[in-house]
Amino acid sequence: MLAREQKLIQNSYYTASAHAHAIHPPLDGDAEADVCIVGAGLAGLSAAIELADRGYSVIVLEAETVGWGASGRNGGQIIAGLACDQSVIEKSLGFDAAKQAWDITIEALDLVRERVKRFDIDCDLVDGFLGVAVGARKGAALRDWYETMAKRYQYDTDAEWIESENLHRWIDSPRFHSGYHDRRSGHLHPLNYTLGLARAAQALGVRICEHTPARTLSRGEPAVLTTDRGSVKARYVVLAGNIYLPEVAPKMAPKLARRIMPVGTYIVGTEPLDPALVSQLIPTKSAVCDSNFVLDYFRFSADNRMLFGGRVSYSTMTPPNLKEDMRKRMALVFPLLAEAKVTYAWGGFVDITMNRAPDFGRIAPNVYYLQGFSGHGVALTGMAGKMVAEAIAGQAERLDLMARIPHHDFFGGKLLRTPALVLGMAWYRLRDALG
Repeated sequence: MLAREQKLIQNSYYTASAHAHAIHPPLDGDAEADVCIVGAGLAGLSAAIELADRGYSVIVLEAETVGWGASGRNGGQIIAGLACDQSVIEKSLGFDAAKQAWDITIEALDLVRERVKRFDIDCDLVDGFLGVAVGARKGAALRDWYETMAKRYQYDTDAEWIESENLHRWIDSPRFHSGYHDRRSGHLHPLNYTLGLARAAQALGVRICEHTPARTLSRGEPAVLTTDRGSVKARYVVLAGNIYLPEVAPKMAPKLARRIMPVGTYIVGTEPLDPALVSQLIPTKSAVCDSNFVLDYFRFSADNRMLFGGRVSYSTMTPPNLKEDMRKRMALVFPLLAEAKVTYAWGGFVDITMNRAPDFGRIAPNVYYLQGFSGHGVALTGMAGKMVAEAIAGQAERLDLMARIPHHDFFGGKLLRTPALVLGMAWYRLRDALG
């Protein structure tokens, strides 16, 4: 999977527009730290910053480079809530705990803005998110969800419902029926944000080691992680490698690997568009996502490119004719972009759980893990890192709350679970098509 993804990032708009950044030498020899973090993505770097702020010495091991995985290739949307519906959390934990989990996702939005300001991160942060529905039936379902969230979770403090007759004022597209606007959510350049966090972590004394895959973990006090050219002895370990951890270190946490699956997601970027057309299509420049199970998500970049995502692969194989297929999907949403030239097309894998809820917790008293963001992690990763740092510092209530969400292995075992997931997703695609 890692080798397959090298081609997918070669034509990434994010890579092409990334700011100059430091190169972090690989680990060469043995080292010691209070905390060793596996993975220099958003979750791992967030944990590193929070731990360094609390006075811990931290080493981060990264198999590739900072932000190489989903952290640097995603849709860039920072959105309230989880990838699963809030009812999933209520059924598992009860309303009071579910409300606490919801509030954590709201705090996650604020944390992004706090870090952008504190560390002066240039990442094209824009406020505003539109959730939209395709067709009247899905519009009614989305309205029911919105009213439930407004009543039970006070979501209307930051969001407002948009009736069908008014939606054109928010998005100039014939595809959508109705929706809502969330002022507190938004979008950013995810790779530049991740690189900014790495720069901040390093300034706080965190040691980042790129091209240093962690191979084995010996549990104990201290724990020991081995790499190809050395080892790290640490009082605490945080596993934040997500879907790549089972591939790089298959024996490190096999029980965790069975609870997540890789899903490919893909994005195209157009040539820069006329600013007047950009203002016509999405006047607020909000990020947009539809309410289908197999959804489309899109937004405008700072230099007026349409960044359009949504084609997914549950087989880990890159879809054929990716650029042209995505261009057609974009034209279905915005007919005025039918002739727009697509100059970038890229993708990568995110980790999903069976119920689409995040999977946080411990596999030993001093070994923590963060995984299963299920494509909804740009903001939540920040809070995940903060909560694991709180737990290491002795305040584990919030991490333990999230750890109470039940998770199950994907059915089918190692050989059959991917075909089973492909068949299941084919059903959801059919349901979306039928409206």
